[in-house]
Amino acid sequence: MRPDTPAENVDHTAEAARLERTAGLYPEDAEVLLLRAAAHLELSGDRPAATTLYDRLLSSGESLDNPALVRALKASNLWEYGHEAEARAIIEGLRTSAPRDPAPWVIIAEALEAHDELEAAEETFSEAARLLLTDSAEPAPSTHPLLYGRHRVRRMRGLPHDDWDALADTLHTSPVSLDELHDPKRVWSLGSDNPAELAAEISRLRAELGAYREALSRPFPVAVLHWPAPELAELLAAYPTLTSEYPSHDTHLSTIETSLRELASSGTANLGIVTGTVPSYEAFAASEGTSPEDTTLLPQYATTLAARGRAIAWPPQRGAECWCGAGAGYAECHGTD
Repeated sequence: MRPDTPAENVDHTAEAARLERTAGLYPEDAEVLLLRAAAHLELSGDRPAATTLYDRLLSSGESLDNPALVRALKASNLWEYGHEAEARAIIEGLRTSAPRDPAPWVIIAEALEAHDELEAAEETFSEAARLLLTDSAEPAPSTHPLLYGRHRVRRMRGLPHDDWDALADTLHTSPVSLDELHDPKRVWSLGSDNPAELAAEISRLRAELGAYREALSRPFPVAVLHWPAPELAELLAAYPTLTSEYPSHDTHLSTIETSLRELASSGTANLGIVTGTVPSYEAFAASEGTSPEDTTLLPQYATTLAARGRAIAWPPQRGAECWCGAGAGYAECHGTD
């Protein structure tokens, strides 16, 4: 849903600068040009600079064609580099303002989905569908991503089809059904709903290769699962039998460090840590057709998170904060001998 998101074989920083210059020459097109420039900056990894462009548009005093779209893009971008609270505030503001354009709804719902807020993502997609879908037999093409996204999230949550899911199936014209495309195992392994990656996935399906096998063939770290204290407390409150696996949070953290050191000493390379959340773990359990209380599911969950690119390298670089999230340097925290 991003405006003209650029291809990967360009110098994104240079292209962003070119678009900014062009926006100065053609102010009547500044909104479109600066949104494209911000997309390039995000792809280059310079997310703060992208936020600066979004703020420039929002504070310009000019009448924007789609201010809700700009705010949605800003929220999604902010969350990606650690400004979760501000992103959430923008998302709640957008939901309250109820824009009549589907694009902002899709962006904020996908931002929630990307951060494993599956229930909130479904609520957002559904809220937009109730607002924007009419009783007409053929919904406008611009609303189709709402239905497809809602279908995907509900499949991830293991929920049965409802009327809107059936409508999404009817609207979807690809030879690969939505149920197959949104199979939770495949969504987890793919780890992205980038159109180019989905197109590649469809090609693999047609060649009968399968997404899950492809994901397993990719190199990813040997990953150990980390539960932050609030998540672990929520997990154990919901599934008390897991207390045998996690007797306390301090013990859990010590076990992680000990396990990684033992793996490193045995010659295992490319080690990493993945951070779990209860909603995503429950969704993963549903996709596997088993209970979250099944302890054999925990290492599979860690491996799947790593396959989705969620692993951070261990040990942290010199001077970096500890992986445990306490805020202290690794050398002064779990990195002490």
